[in-house]
Parts: sequence; C-alpha cells; structure tokens
Amino acid sequence: MKLGLLSAVEHGARFVLNRLGFASRTVSTTAGRLHAYDAEGRGALPTTVLLHGLGSTATSFGPVLSRIRPHARRLVAPDLPGHGFSGMPTVRLTPEALFGAVRETLDALVTEPMVLVGSSLGGALALRYALERPERVVGLALVSPAAARTSASEWNELRGTFKIESAAEARRLLARLYHRTPWYLPAFASGLRDVMQRAAVRDVVGTATLEDLPAPDSLGELPMPILLLWGQSERLLPRSALAYLRRHLPGHAVIEEPEGFGHCPHIDDPARLAARLVEFAGASVGNAKFPI
Repeated sequence: MKLGLLSAVEHGARFVLNRLGFASRTVSTTAGRLHAYDAEGRGALPTTVLLHGLGSTATSFGPVLSRIRPHARRLVAPDLPGHGFSGMPTVRLTPEALFGAVRETLDALVTEPMVLVGSSLGGALALRYALERPERVVGLALVSPAAARTSASEWNELRGTFKIESAAEARRLLARLYHRTPWYLPAFASGLRDVMQRAAVRDVVGTATLEDLPAPDSLGELPMPILLLWGQSERLLPRSALAYLRRHLPGHAVIEEPEGFGHCPHIDDPARLAARLVEFAGASVGNAKFPI
C-alpha cells in the first residue's frame, strides 16, 4: 500500500523508537485494539504515561519520551482509538467509548502508580482518569488540556476548527498549534486533512458536548500534585479556558504560562518540556531536582 508523506514519516519514526527500545504493544479494548509504546527507563522516577490529543499520535512524543527515559522507571504512550497505529474503533467513538478504551488500556498496561501527562484532548482524558483512579496517579501534568466547560459559542467554534475538509483548512489549523510553525509542517497538510476526516475523529468531534468534560466541582477534589502548562503562544483554545481551570483546579495546582510554548510544546521545544516534566515528577515523589 502506498503511504502518504505523513504516514511514511510516522512509520519511520516508529521504526526508530522500536530500535531505541520502545516496544509496540497492543491492548484489546471494547472500542478495538490500541497500540502503545512501552519502554523500560533507566531512572528512579515513577512510570510516566503520556496521552496525545485529537488527530495526533503517541509517536509525536518521541523526542520527549527519549529525554524522560534516563530518569523514569518506565515510559508508556498509547495511541487513541483510530489514531496512530491503533486499529479503527469497533464501536462509534463517543467521548464515553473513547475514555473507556483509554481506561482499559491504562488499567491493563500500568499496574504501578504513575505520573500521568495529557496534552489537549489527552489532558481531558487524563483528568477524568485521575478523578476515577486517584490512587493510581502520583502526579498529573496537563499541557493545554481541552477540559474546560467554556461558553457554548466557544465550544462550537473549537469543534468547528476540527471539521477539516481541505488542505487549506488543515494549514490554517497547523498555524494555530505552534509557537512558530516549523517550515516543513505545511507539507503535511493533506495528510492531516485525511486524518481529521477519519470516522474516529469525526465521531469524537460530532458527539462531544461540554457535559462530557469533568464537572467543575470535581476538579477541586483532585488530591495528587498537579502541573498545568499553558503556553503564552496558545492559539487554539480560548483564553477563558485557562481562567476556568484557574478557578476550579485545587489550590495546590501549579499553573505556568511558559514563553515559547504553543498548543504543542512537545513539537515547539521537546527538551524544555521534558525537563519540566522530569522536575515535576521528582517533586511529586519528594525529590526536588532531577537534572536532564
């Protein structure tokens, strides 16, 4: 089968990660078979799990995973259903079915306490998992999480952003994701258009409502250490979403607005993001500094 540019790069990156020791594992869930990277680390920090956003993949975390690996016991990064190397969903991918598949995957793969990192949609999934399984999460790091119950108009505008019908619309979305859009990314616009037109993505966008997000009162009950990173170059999510999270996350949450970070700091500056996540993981277990 002929691969498009985006798919070819994805396959090449997986080959590199597999050669570096990030094994590809498969988990059977009620929404289909999910792929996940799984690697033994070389450090003492807790197992670190990363959840990607809508239309993205676990492979995009490769540079971050590689930098965290010397410090953590283990790294796990699943592909969401219908994303990356996971199979197409066997059910309609509603938000409930999506979270159910993620919960089943994490429960199956990770039996030890974890530092859970979620980016964008992955942040909303991480929040819900932490609410349901607080005893399993020793630290929760949220990177521009799509988890705020904003106004109906803002919510509809955000959903509309992901209804991509052309390469031109895909390029406009790419321009909103990064601090500075890498010069090569527009070449992937056609591939991104195809990804966003998959049934799995369309189902999530088409069925998601504000009520699918964690209730505001529940956020204040999260007991574990929390880090929220919201880049100063965030241009996808509305500013009101950050204000919402400031109001409703517990008082012990650390909220930072790093310069040079957009919606996808794992692409903008993977070294700096990894360093901050390592520092947060160390602080979560009572160790202040783990140089990277």
